[in-house]
Amino acid sequence: DRVYYLSERLLKLATNIPRDNLASLGTCFGKFTKSQKFRLHITALDYLAPYAKYKVWVKPGAEQSFLYGNHLLKSGLGRITESTAQYQGVVVYSMADVPLGFGVAAKTTQECRKVDPMAIVVFHQADIGEYIRHEETLT
Repeated sequence: DRVYYLSERLLKLATNIPRDNLASLGTCFGKFTKSQKFRLHITALDYLAPYAKYKVWVKPGAEQSFLYGNHLLKSGLGRITESTAQYQGVVVYSMADVPLGFGVAAKTTQECRKVDPMAIVVFHQADIGEYIRHEETLT
């Protein structure tokens, strides 16, 4: 099951299209897994990023790695929001404040200061590179 965001204006416009001709409607925010956990899709990034409480900024050299679906290492970490808890959901930004995707903090803010440069600090969940890698399944 997928969860969609749909404005009331768009819903009213869609009523003029026959059901058989309508493939999909709205913006997919994510879907529920078989174990009933919700997984965000990258299509929700533009709606959620401005309201993110916890953020991580990626150094320019690590952006491409993250955009290919890899976890973020300490060596690629530019900044992290203070008091980010372990396993907290975060929005990943470039150093130029462009939202790149979603992740889950693998370490707390305090732990990030002390860990090895090759330690994972953010687990990858979704990134804007998915628009190209998985374009056929995002609709």
